[in-house]
Amino acid sequence: MSFWELFIETIPGYKDAILATVKITFLGLLVGVIIGLIFAFLKVSKYKWLQLIADLYINIVRGTPLVVQIFVLYFGLVQFVDLGRFLSGGIALGVHNGAYIAEIFRGSIQSIDRGQSEAARSLGMSYSLSMRRIVLPQALRRAIPPLGNQFIIALKDSSLVAFIGFQELFNRAQRIQSATGLAMESYIIVGIYYLILVLILSFIVNRIERYLARGER
Repeated sequence: MSFWELFIETIPGYKDAILATVKITFLGLLVGVIIGLIFAFLKVSKYKWLQLIADLYINIVRGTPLVVQIFVLYFGLVQFVDLGRFLSGGIALGVHNGAYIAEIFRGSIQSIDRGQSEAARSLGMSYSLSMRRIVLPQALRRAIPPLGNQFIIALKDSSLVAFIGFQELFNRAQRIQSATGLAMESYIIVGIYYLILVLILSFIVNRIERYLARGER
């Protein structure tokens, strides 16, 4: 079987795998953004013990491989509650990406001139109100480029959930390779699909960046 014959023949099967990859990546990013915001606020807190909690989480997650975290979470949770491969894998991706997103948000928040929040406080705004209305909108705009890069990394990292049996793109490629014996062709094809998804995501992020840039003018 030639490369192009294999490519065309496996399109129907890859459609479901692409959808599964997009879904678990979206779940991982949603969980990651929520966790990232929470721990970013802990990092910029004036309380040292909250900063230590954030540092502990970030250092543990960034210091251990994602595939190990997926295995620990999946096989650990299944002893208490069976969330299934999709939820377990998505949560693991979220916990992993949350550490990097927390640092992105933390850097963006701290890059805003403190004089702006101090001016808002002098006008009678509370800390939380000045954060919501003054600091966060600017910080989120500055966070878009590095967040876009992290989203792309998360999309590619989603391939690791194949090792717990979730049927996404890489898992599909493994099954096709096992069935046909065409290893190189199978993995080149799945690489093409990942590249297409990354290009689409990059386009969306660039459009968002341009839209926000116009709003600052």
